[in-house]
Amino acid sequence: MTDLNTKLEIFDAIASRRNERRNFLRFAGGSALAIGGATLLSACGSDDSDLAPTPTPGPAPVAALNDADVLNVALNLEYLEAQFYAFAAFGVGLNANMLTGIGTQGAVTGGAQVPFQDTVVREYAREIAIDEVAHVAFLRSALGSAAVAQPAIDISVGTAAAPGAFTAAARAAGVIGATGVFNPYADDNSFLLGAYIFEDVGVSAYKGAAPLIANKTYLEAAAGILAAEAYHAGLIRTILYRKGLQTPNPIPSLITAANQISDARDSLDGSSDIDQGITGTDATISNIVPTDANGLAYSRSVAQVHNIVYLTNTAKIGGGFFPNGTNNRLDSLRTSGANA
Repeated sequence: MTDLNTKLEIFDAIASRRNERRNFLRFAGGSALAIGGATLLSACGSDDSDLAPTPTPGPAPVAALNDADVLNVALNLEYLEAQFYAFAAFGVGLNANMLTGIGTQGAVTGGAQVPFQDTVVREYAREIAIDEVAHVAFLRSALGSAAVAQPAIDISVGTAAAPGAFTAAARAAGVIGATGVFNPYADDNSFLLGAYIFEDVGVSAYKGAAPLIANKTYLEAAAGILAAEAYHAGLIRTILYRKGLQTPNPIPSLITAANQISDARDSLDGSSDIDQGITGTDATISNIVPTDANGLAYSRSVAQVHNIVYLTNTAKIGGGFFPNGTNNRLDSLRTSGANA
């Protein structure tokens, strides 16, 4: 069996080649992110009059939001996705040199290689994993010294008595019972459901962040990541739908389970209905692309995204897949409504 160090070298080589081929760093102009001046955004919007905060006497005001804040929110999500897919596809996580930065660096709990039986699902998982690692590398390069460290991440299964984040998420969605255990690394179908928990969230998060990015170079790069995440989400939704129609599952039904996960995300991100399952009311009719009446993808705010990954609809910081919270500044600002 290939030892851990060899796997890490292979994984790094694959990710490095993919990075070079896509030439992500050209988007960033080969330099670290400029955080001051024209990139500043106010907490209330991006109007020109709000580009720079006016100093006031008394306690120091909260610094205006900037592109680094927005990209660090994205980086936290990419840490989570990259770790999950890397473990599922290759059996290893990100290398230590991709985890450092501002804030408290945390470890990953859980993660395992999936014993894929379906070659197509296995190859899709590997491709997505390489993409997600590339996203982490790109955002860290773009942010430079402003990049936050990977916080503690929970991608574990846990036990009936002490559920990990995946089991907690599956219970909250009703995919399993109150004492059940959900293991996304057990088989192909379970992996697809685990991936589905994240994918739509990433798409809506990037779309919601787009108006907050002032620098057009970084906006273009974020749009590129958004497109990649949308491809991933559409792929996962398509496979779940096809397998749900064709294959009996130990989980009641892949289609039912996916729709339950969608409903759970909706319950966490607020009163508006901005999530859709992989079918409509008729379970045989596909709904691969979740859009509004205009055929547009939905947006989520920073607060909504955090609520989903924390598995809570309160302003609490930390929980779920990020047990101690994230290192990005918008995480703390969301509790005061500065970026609701």
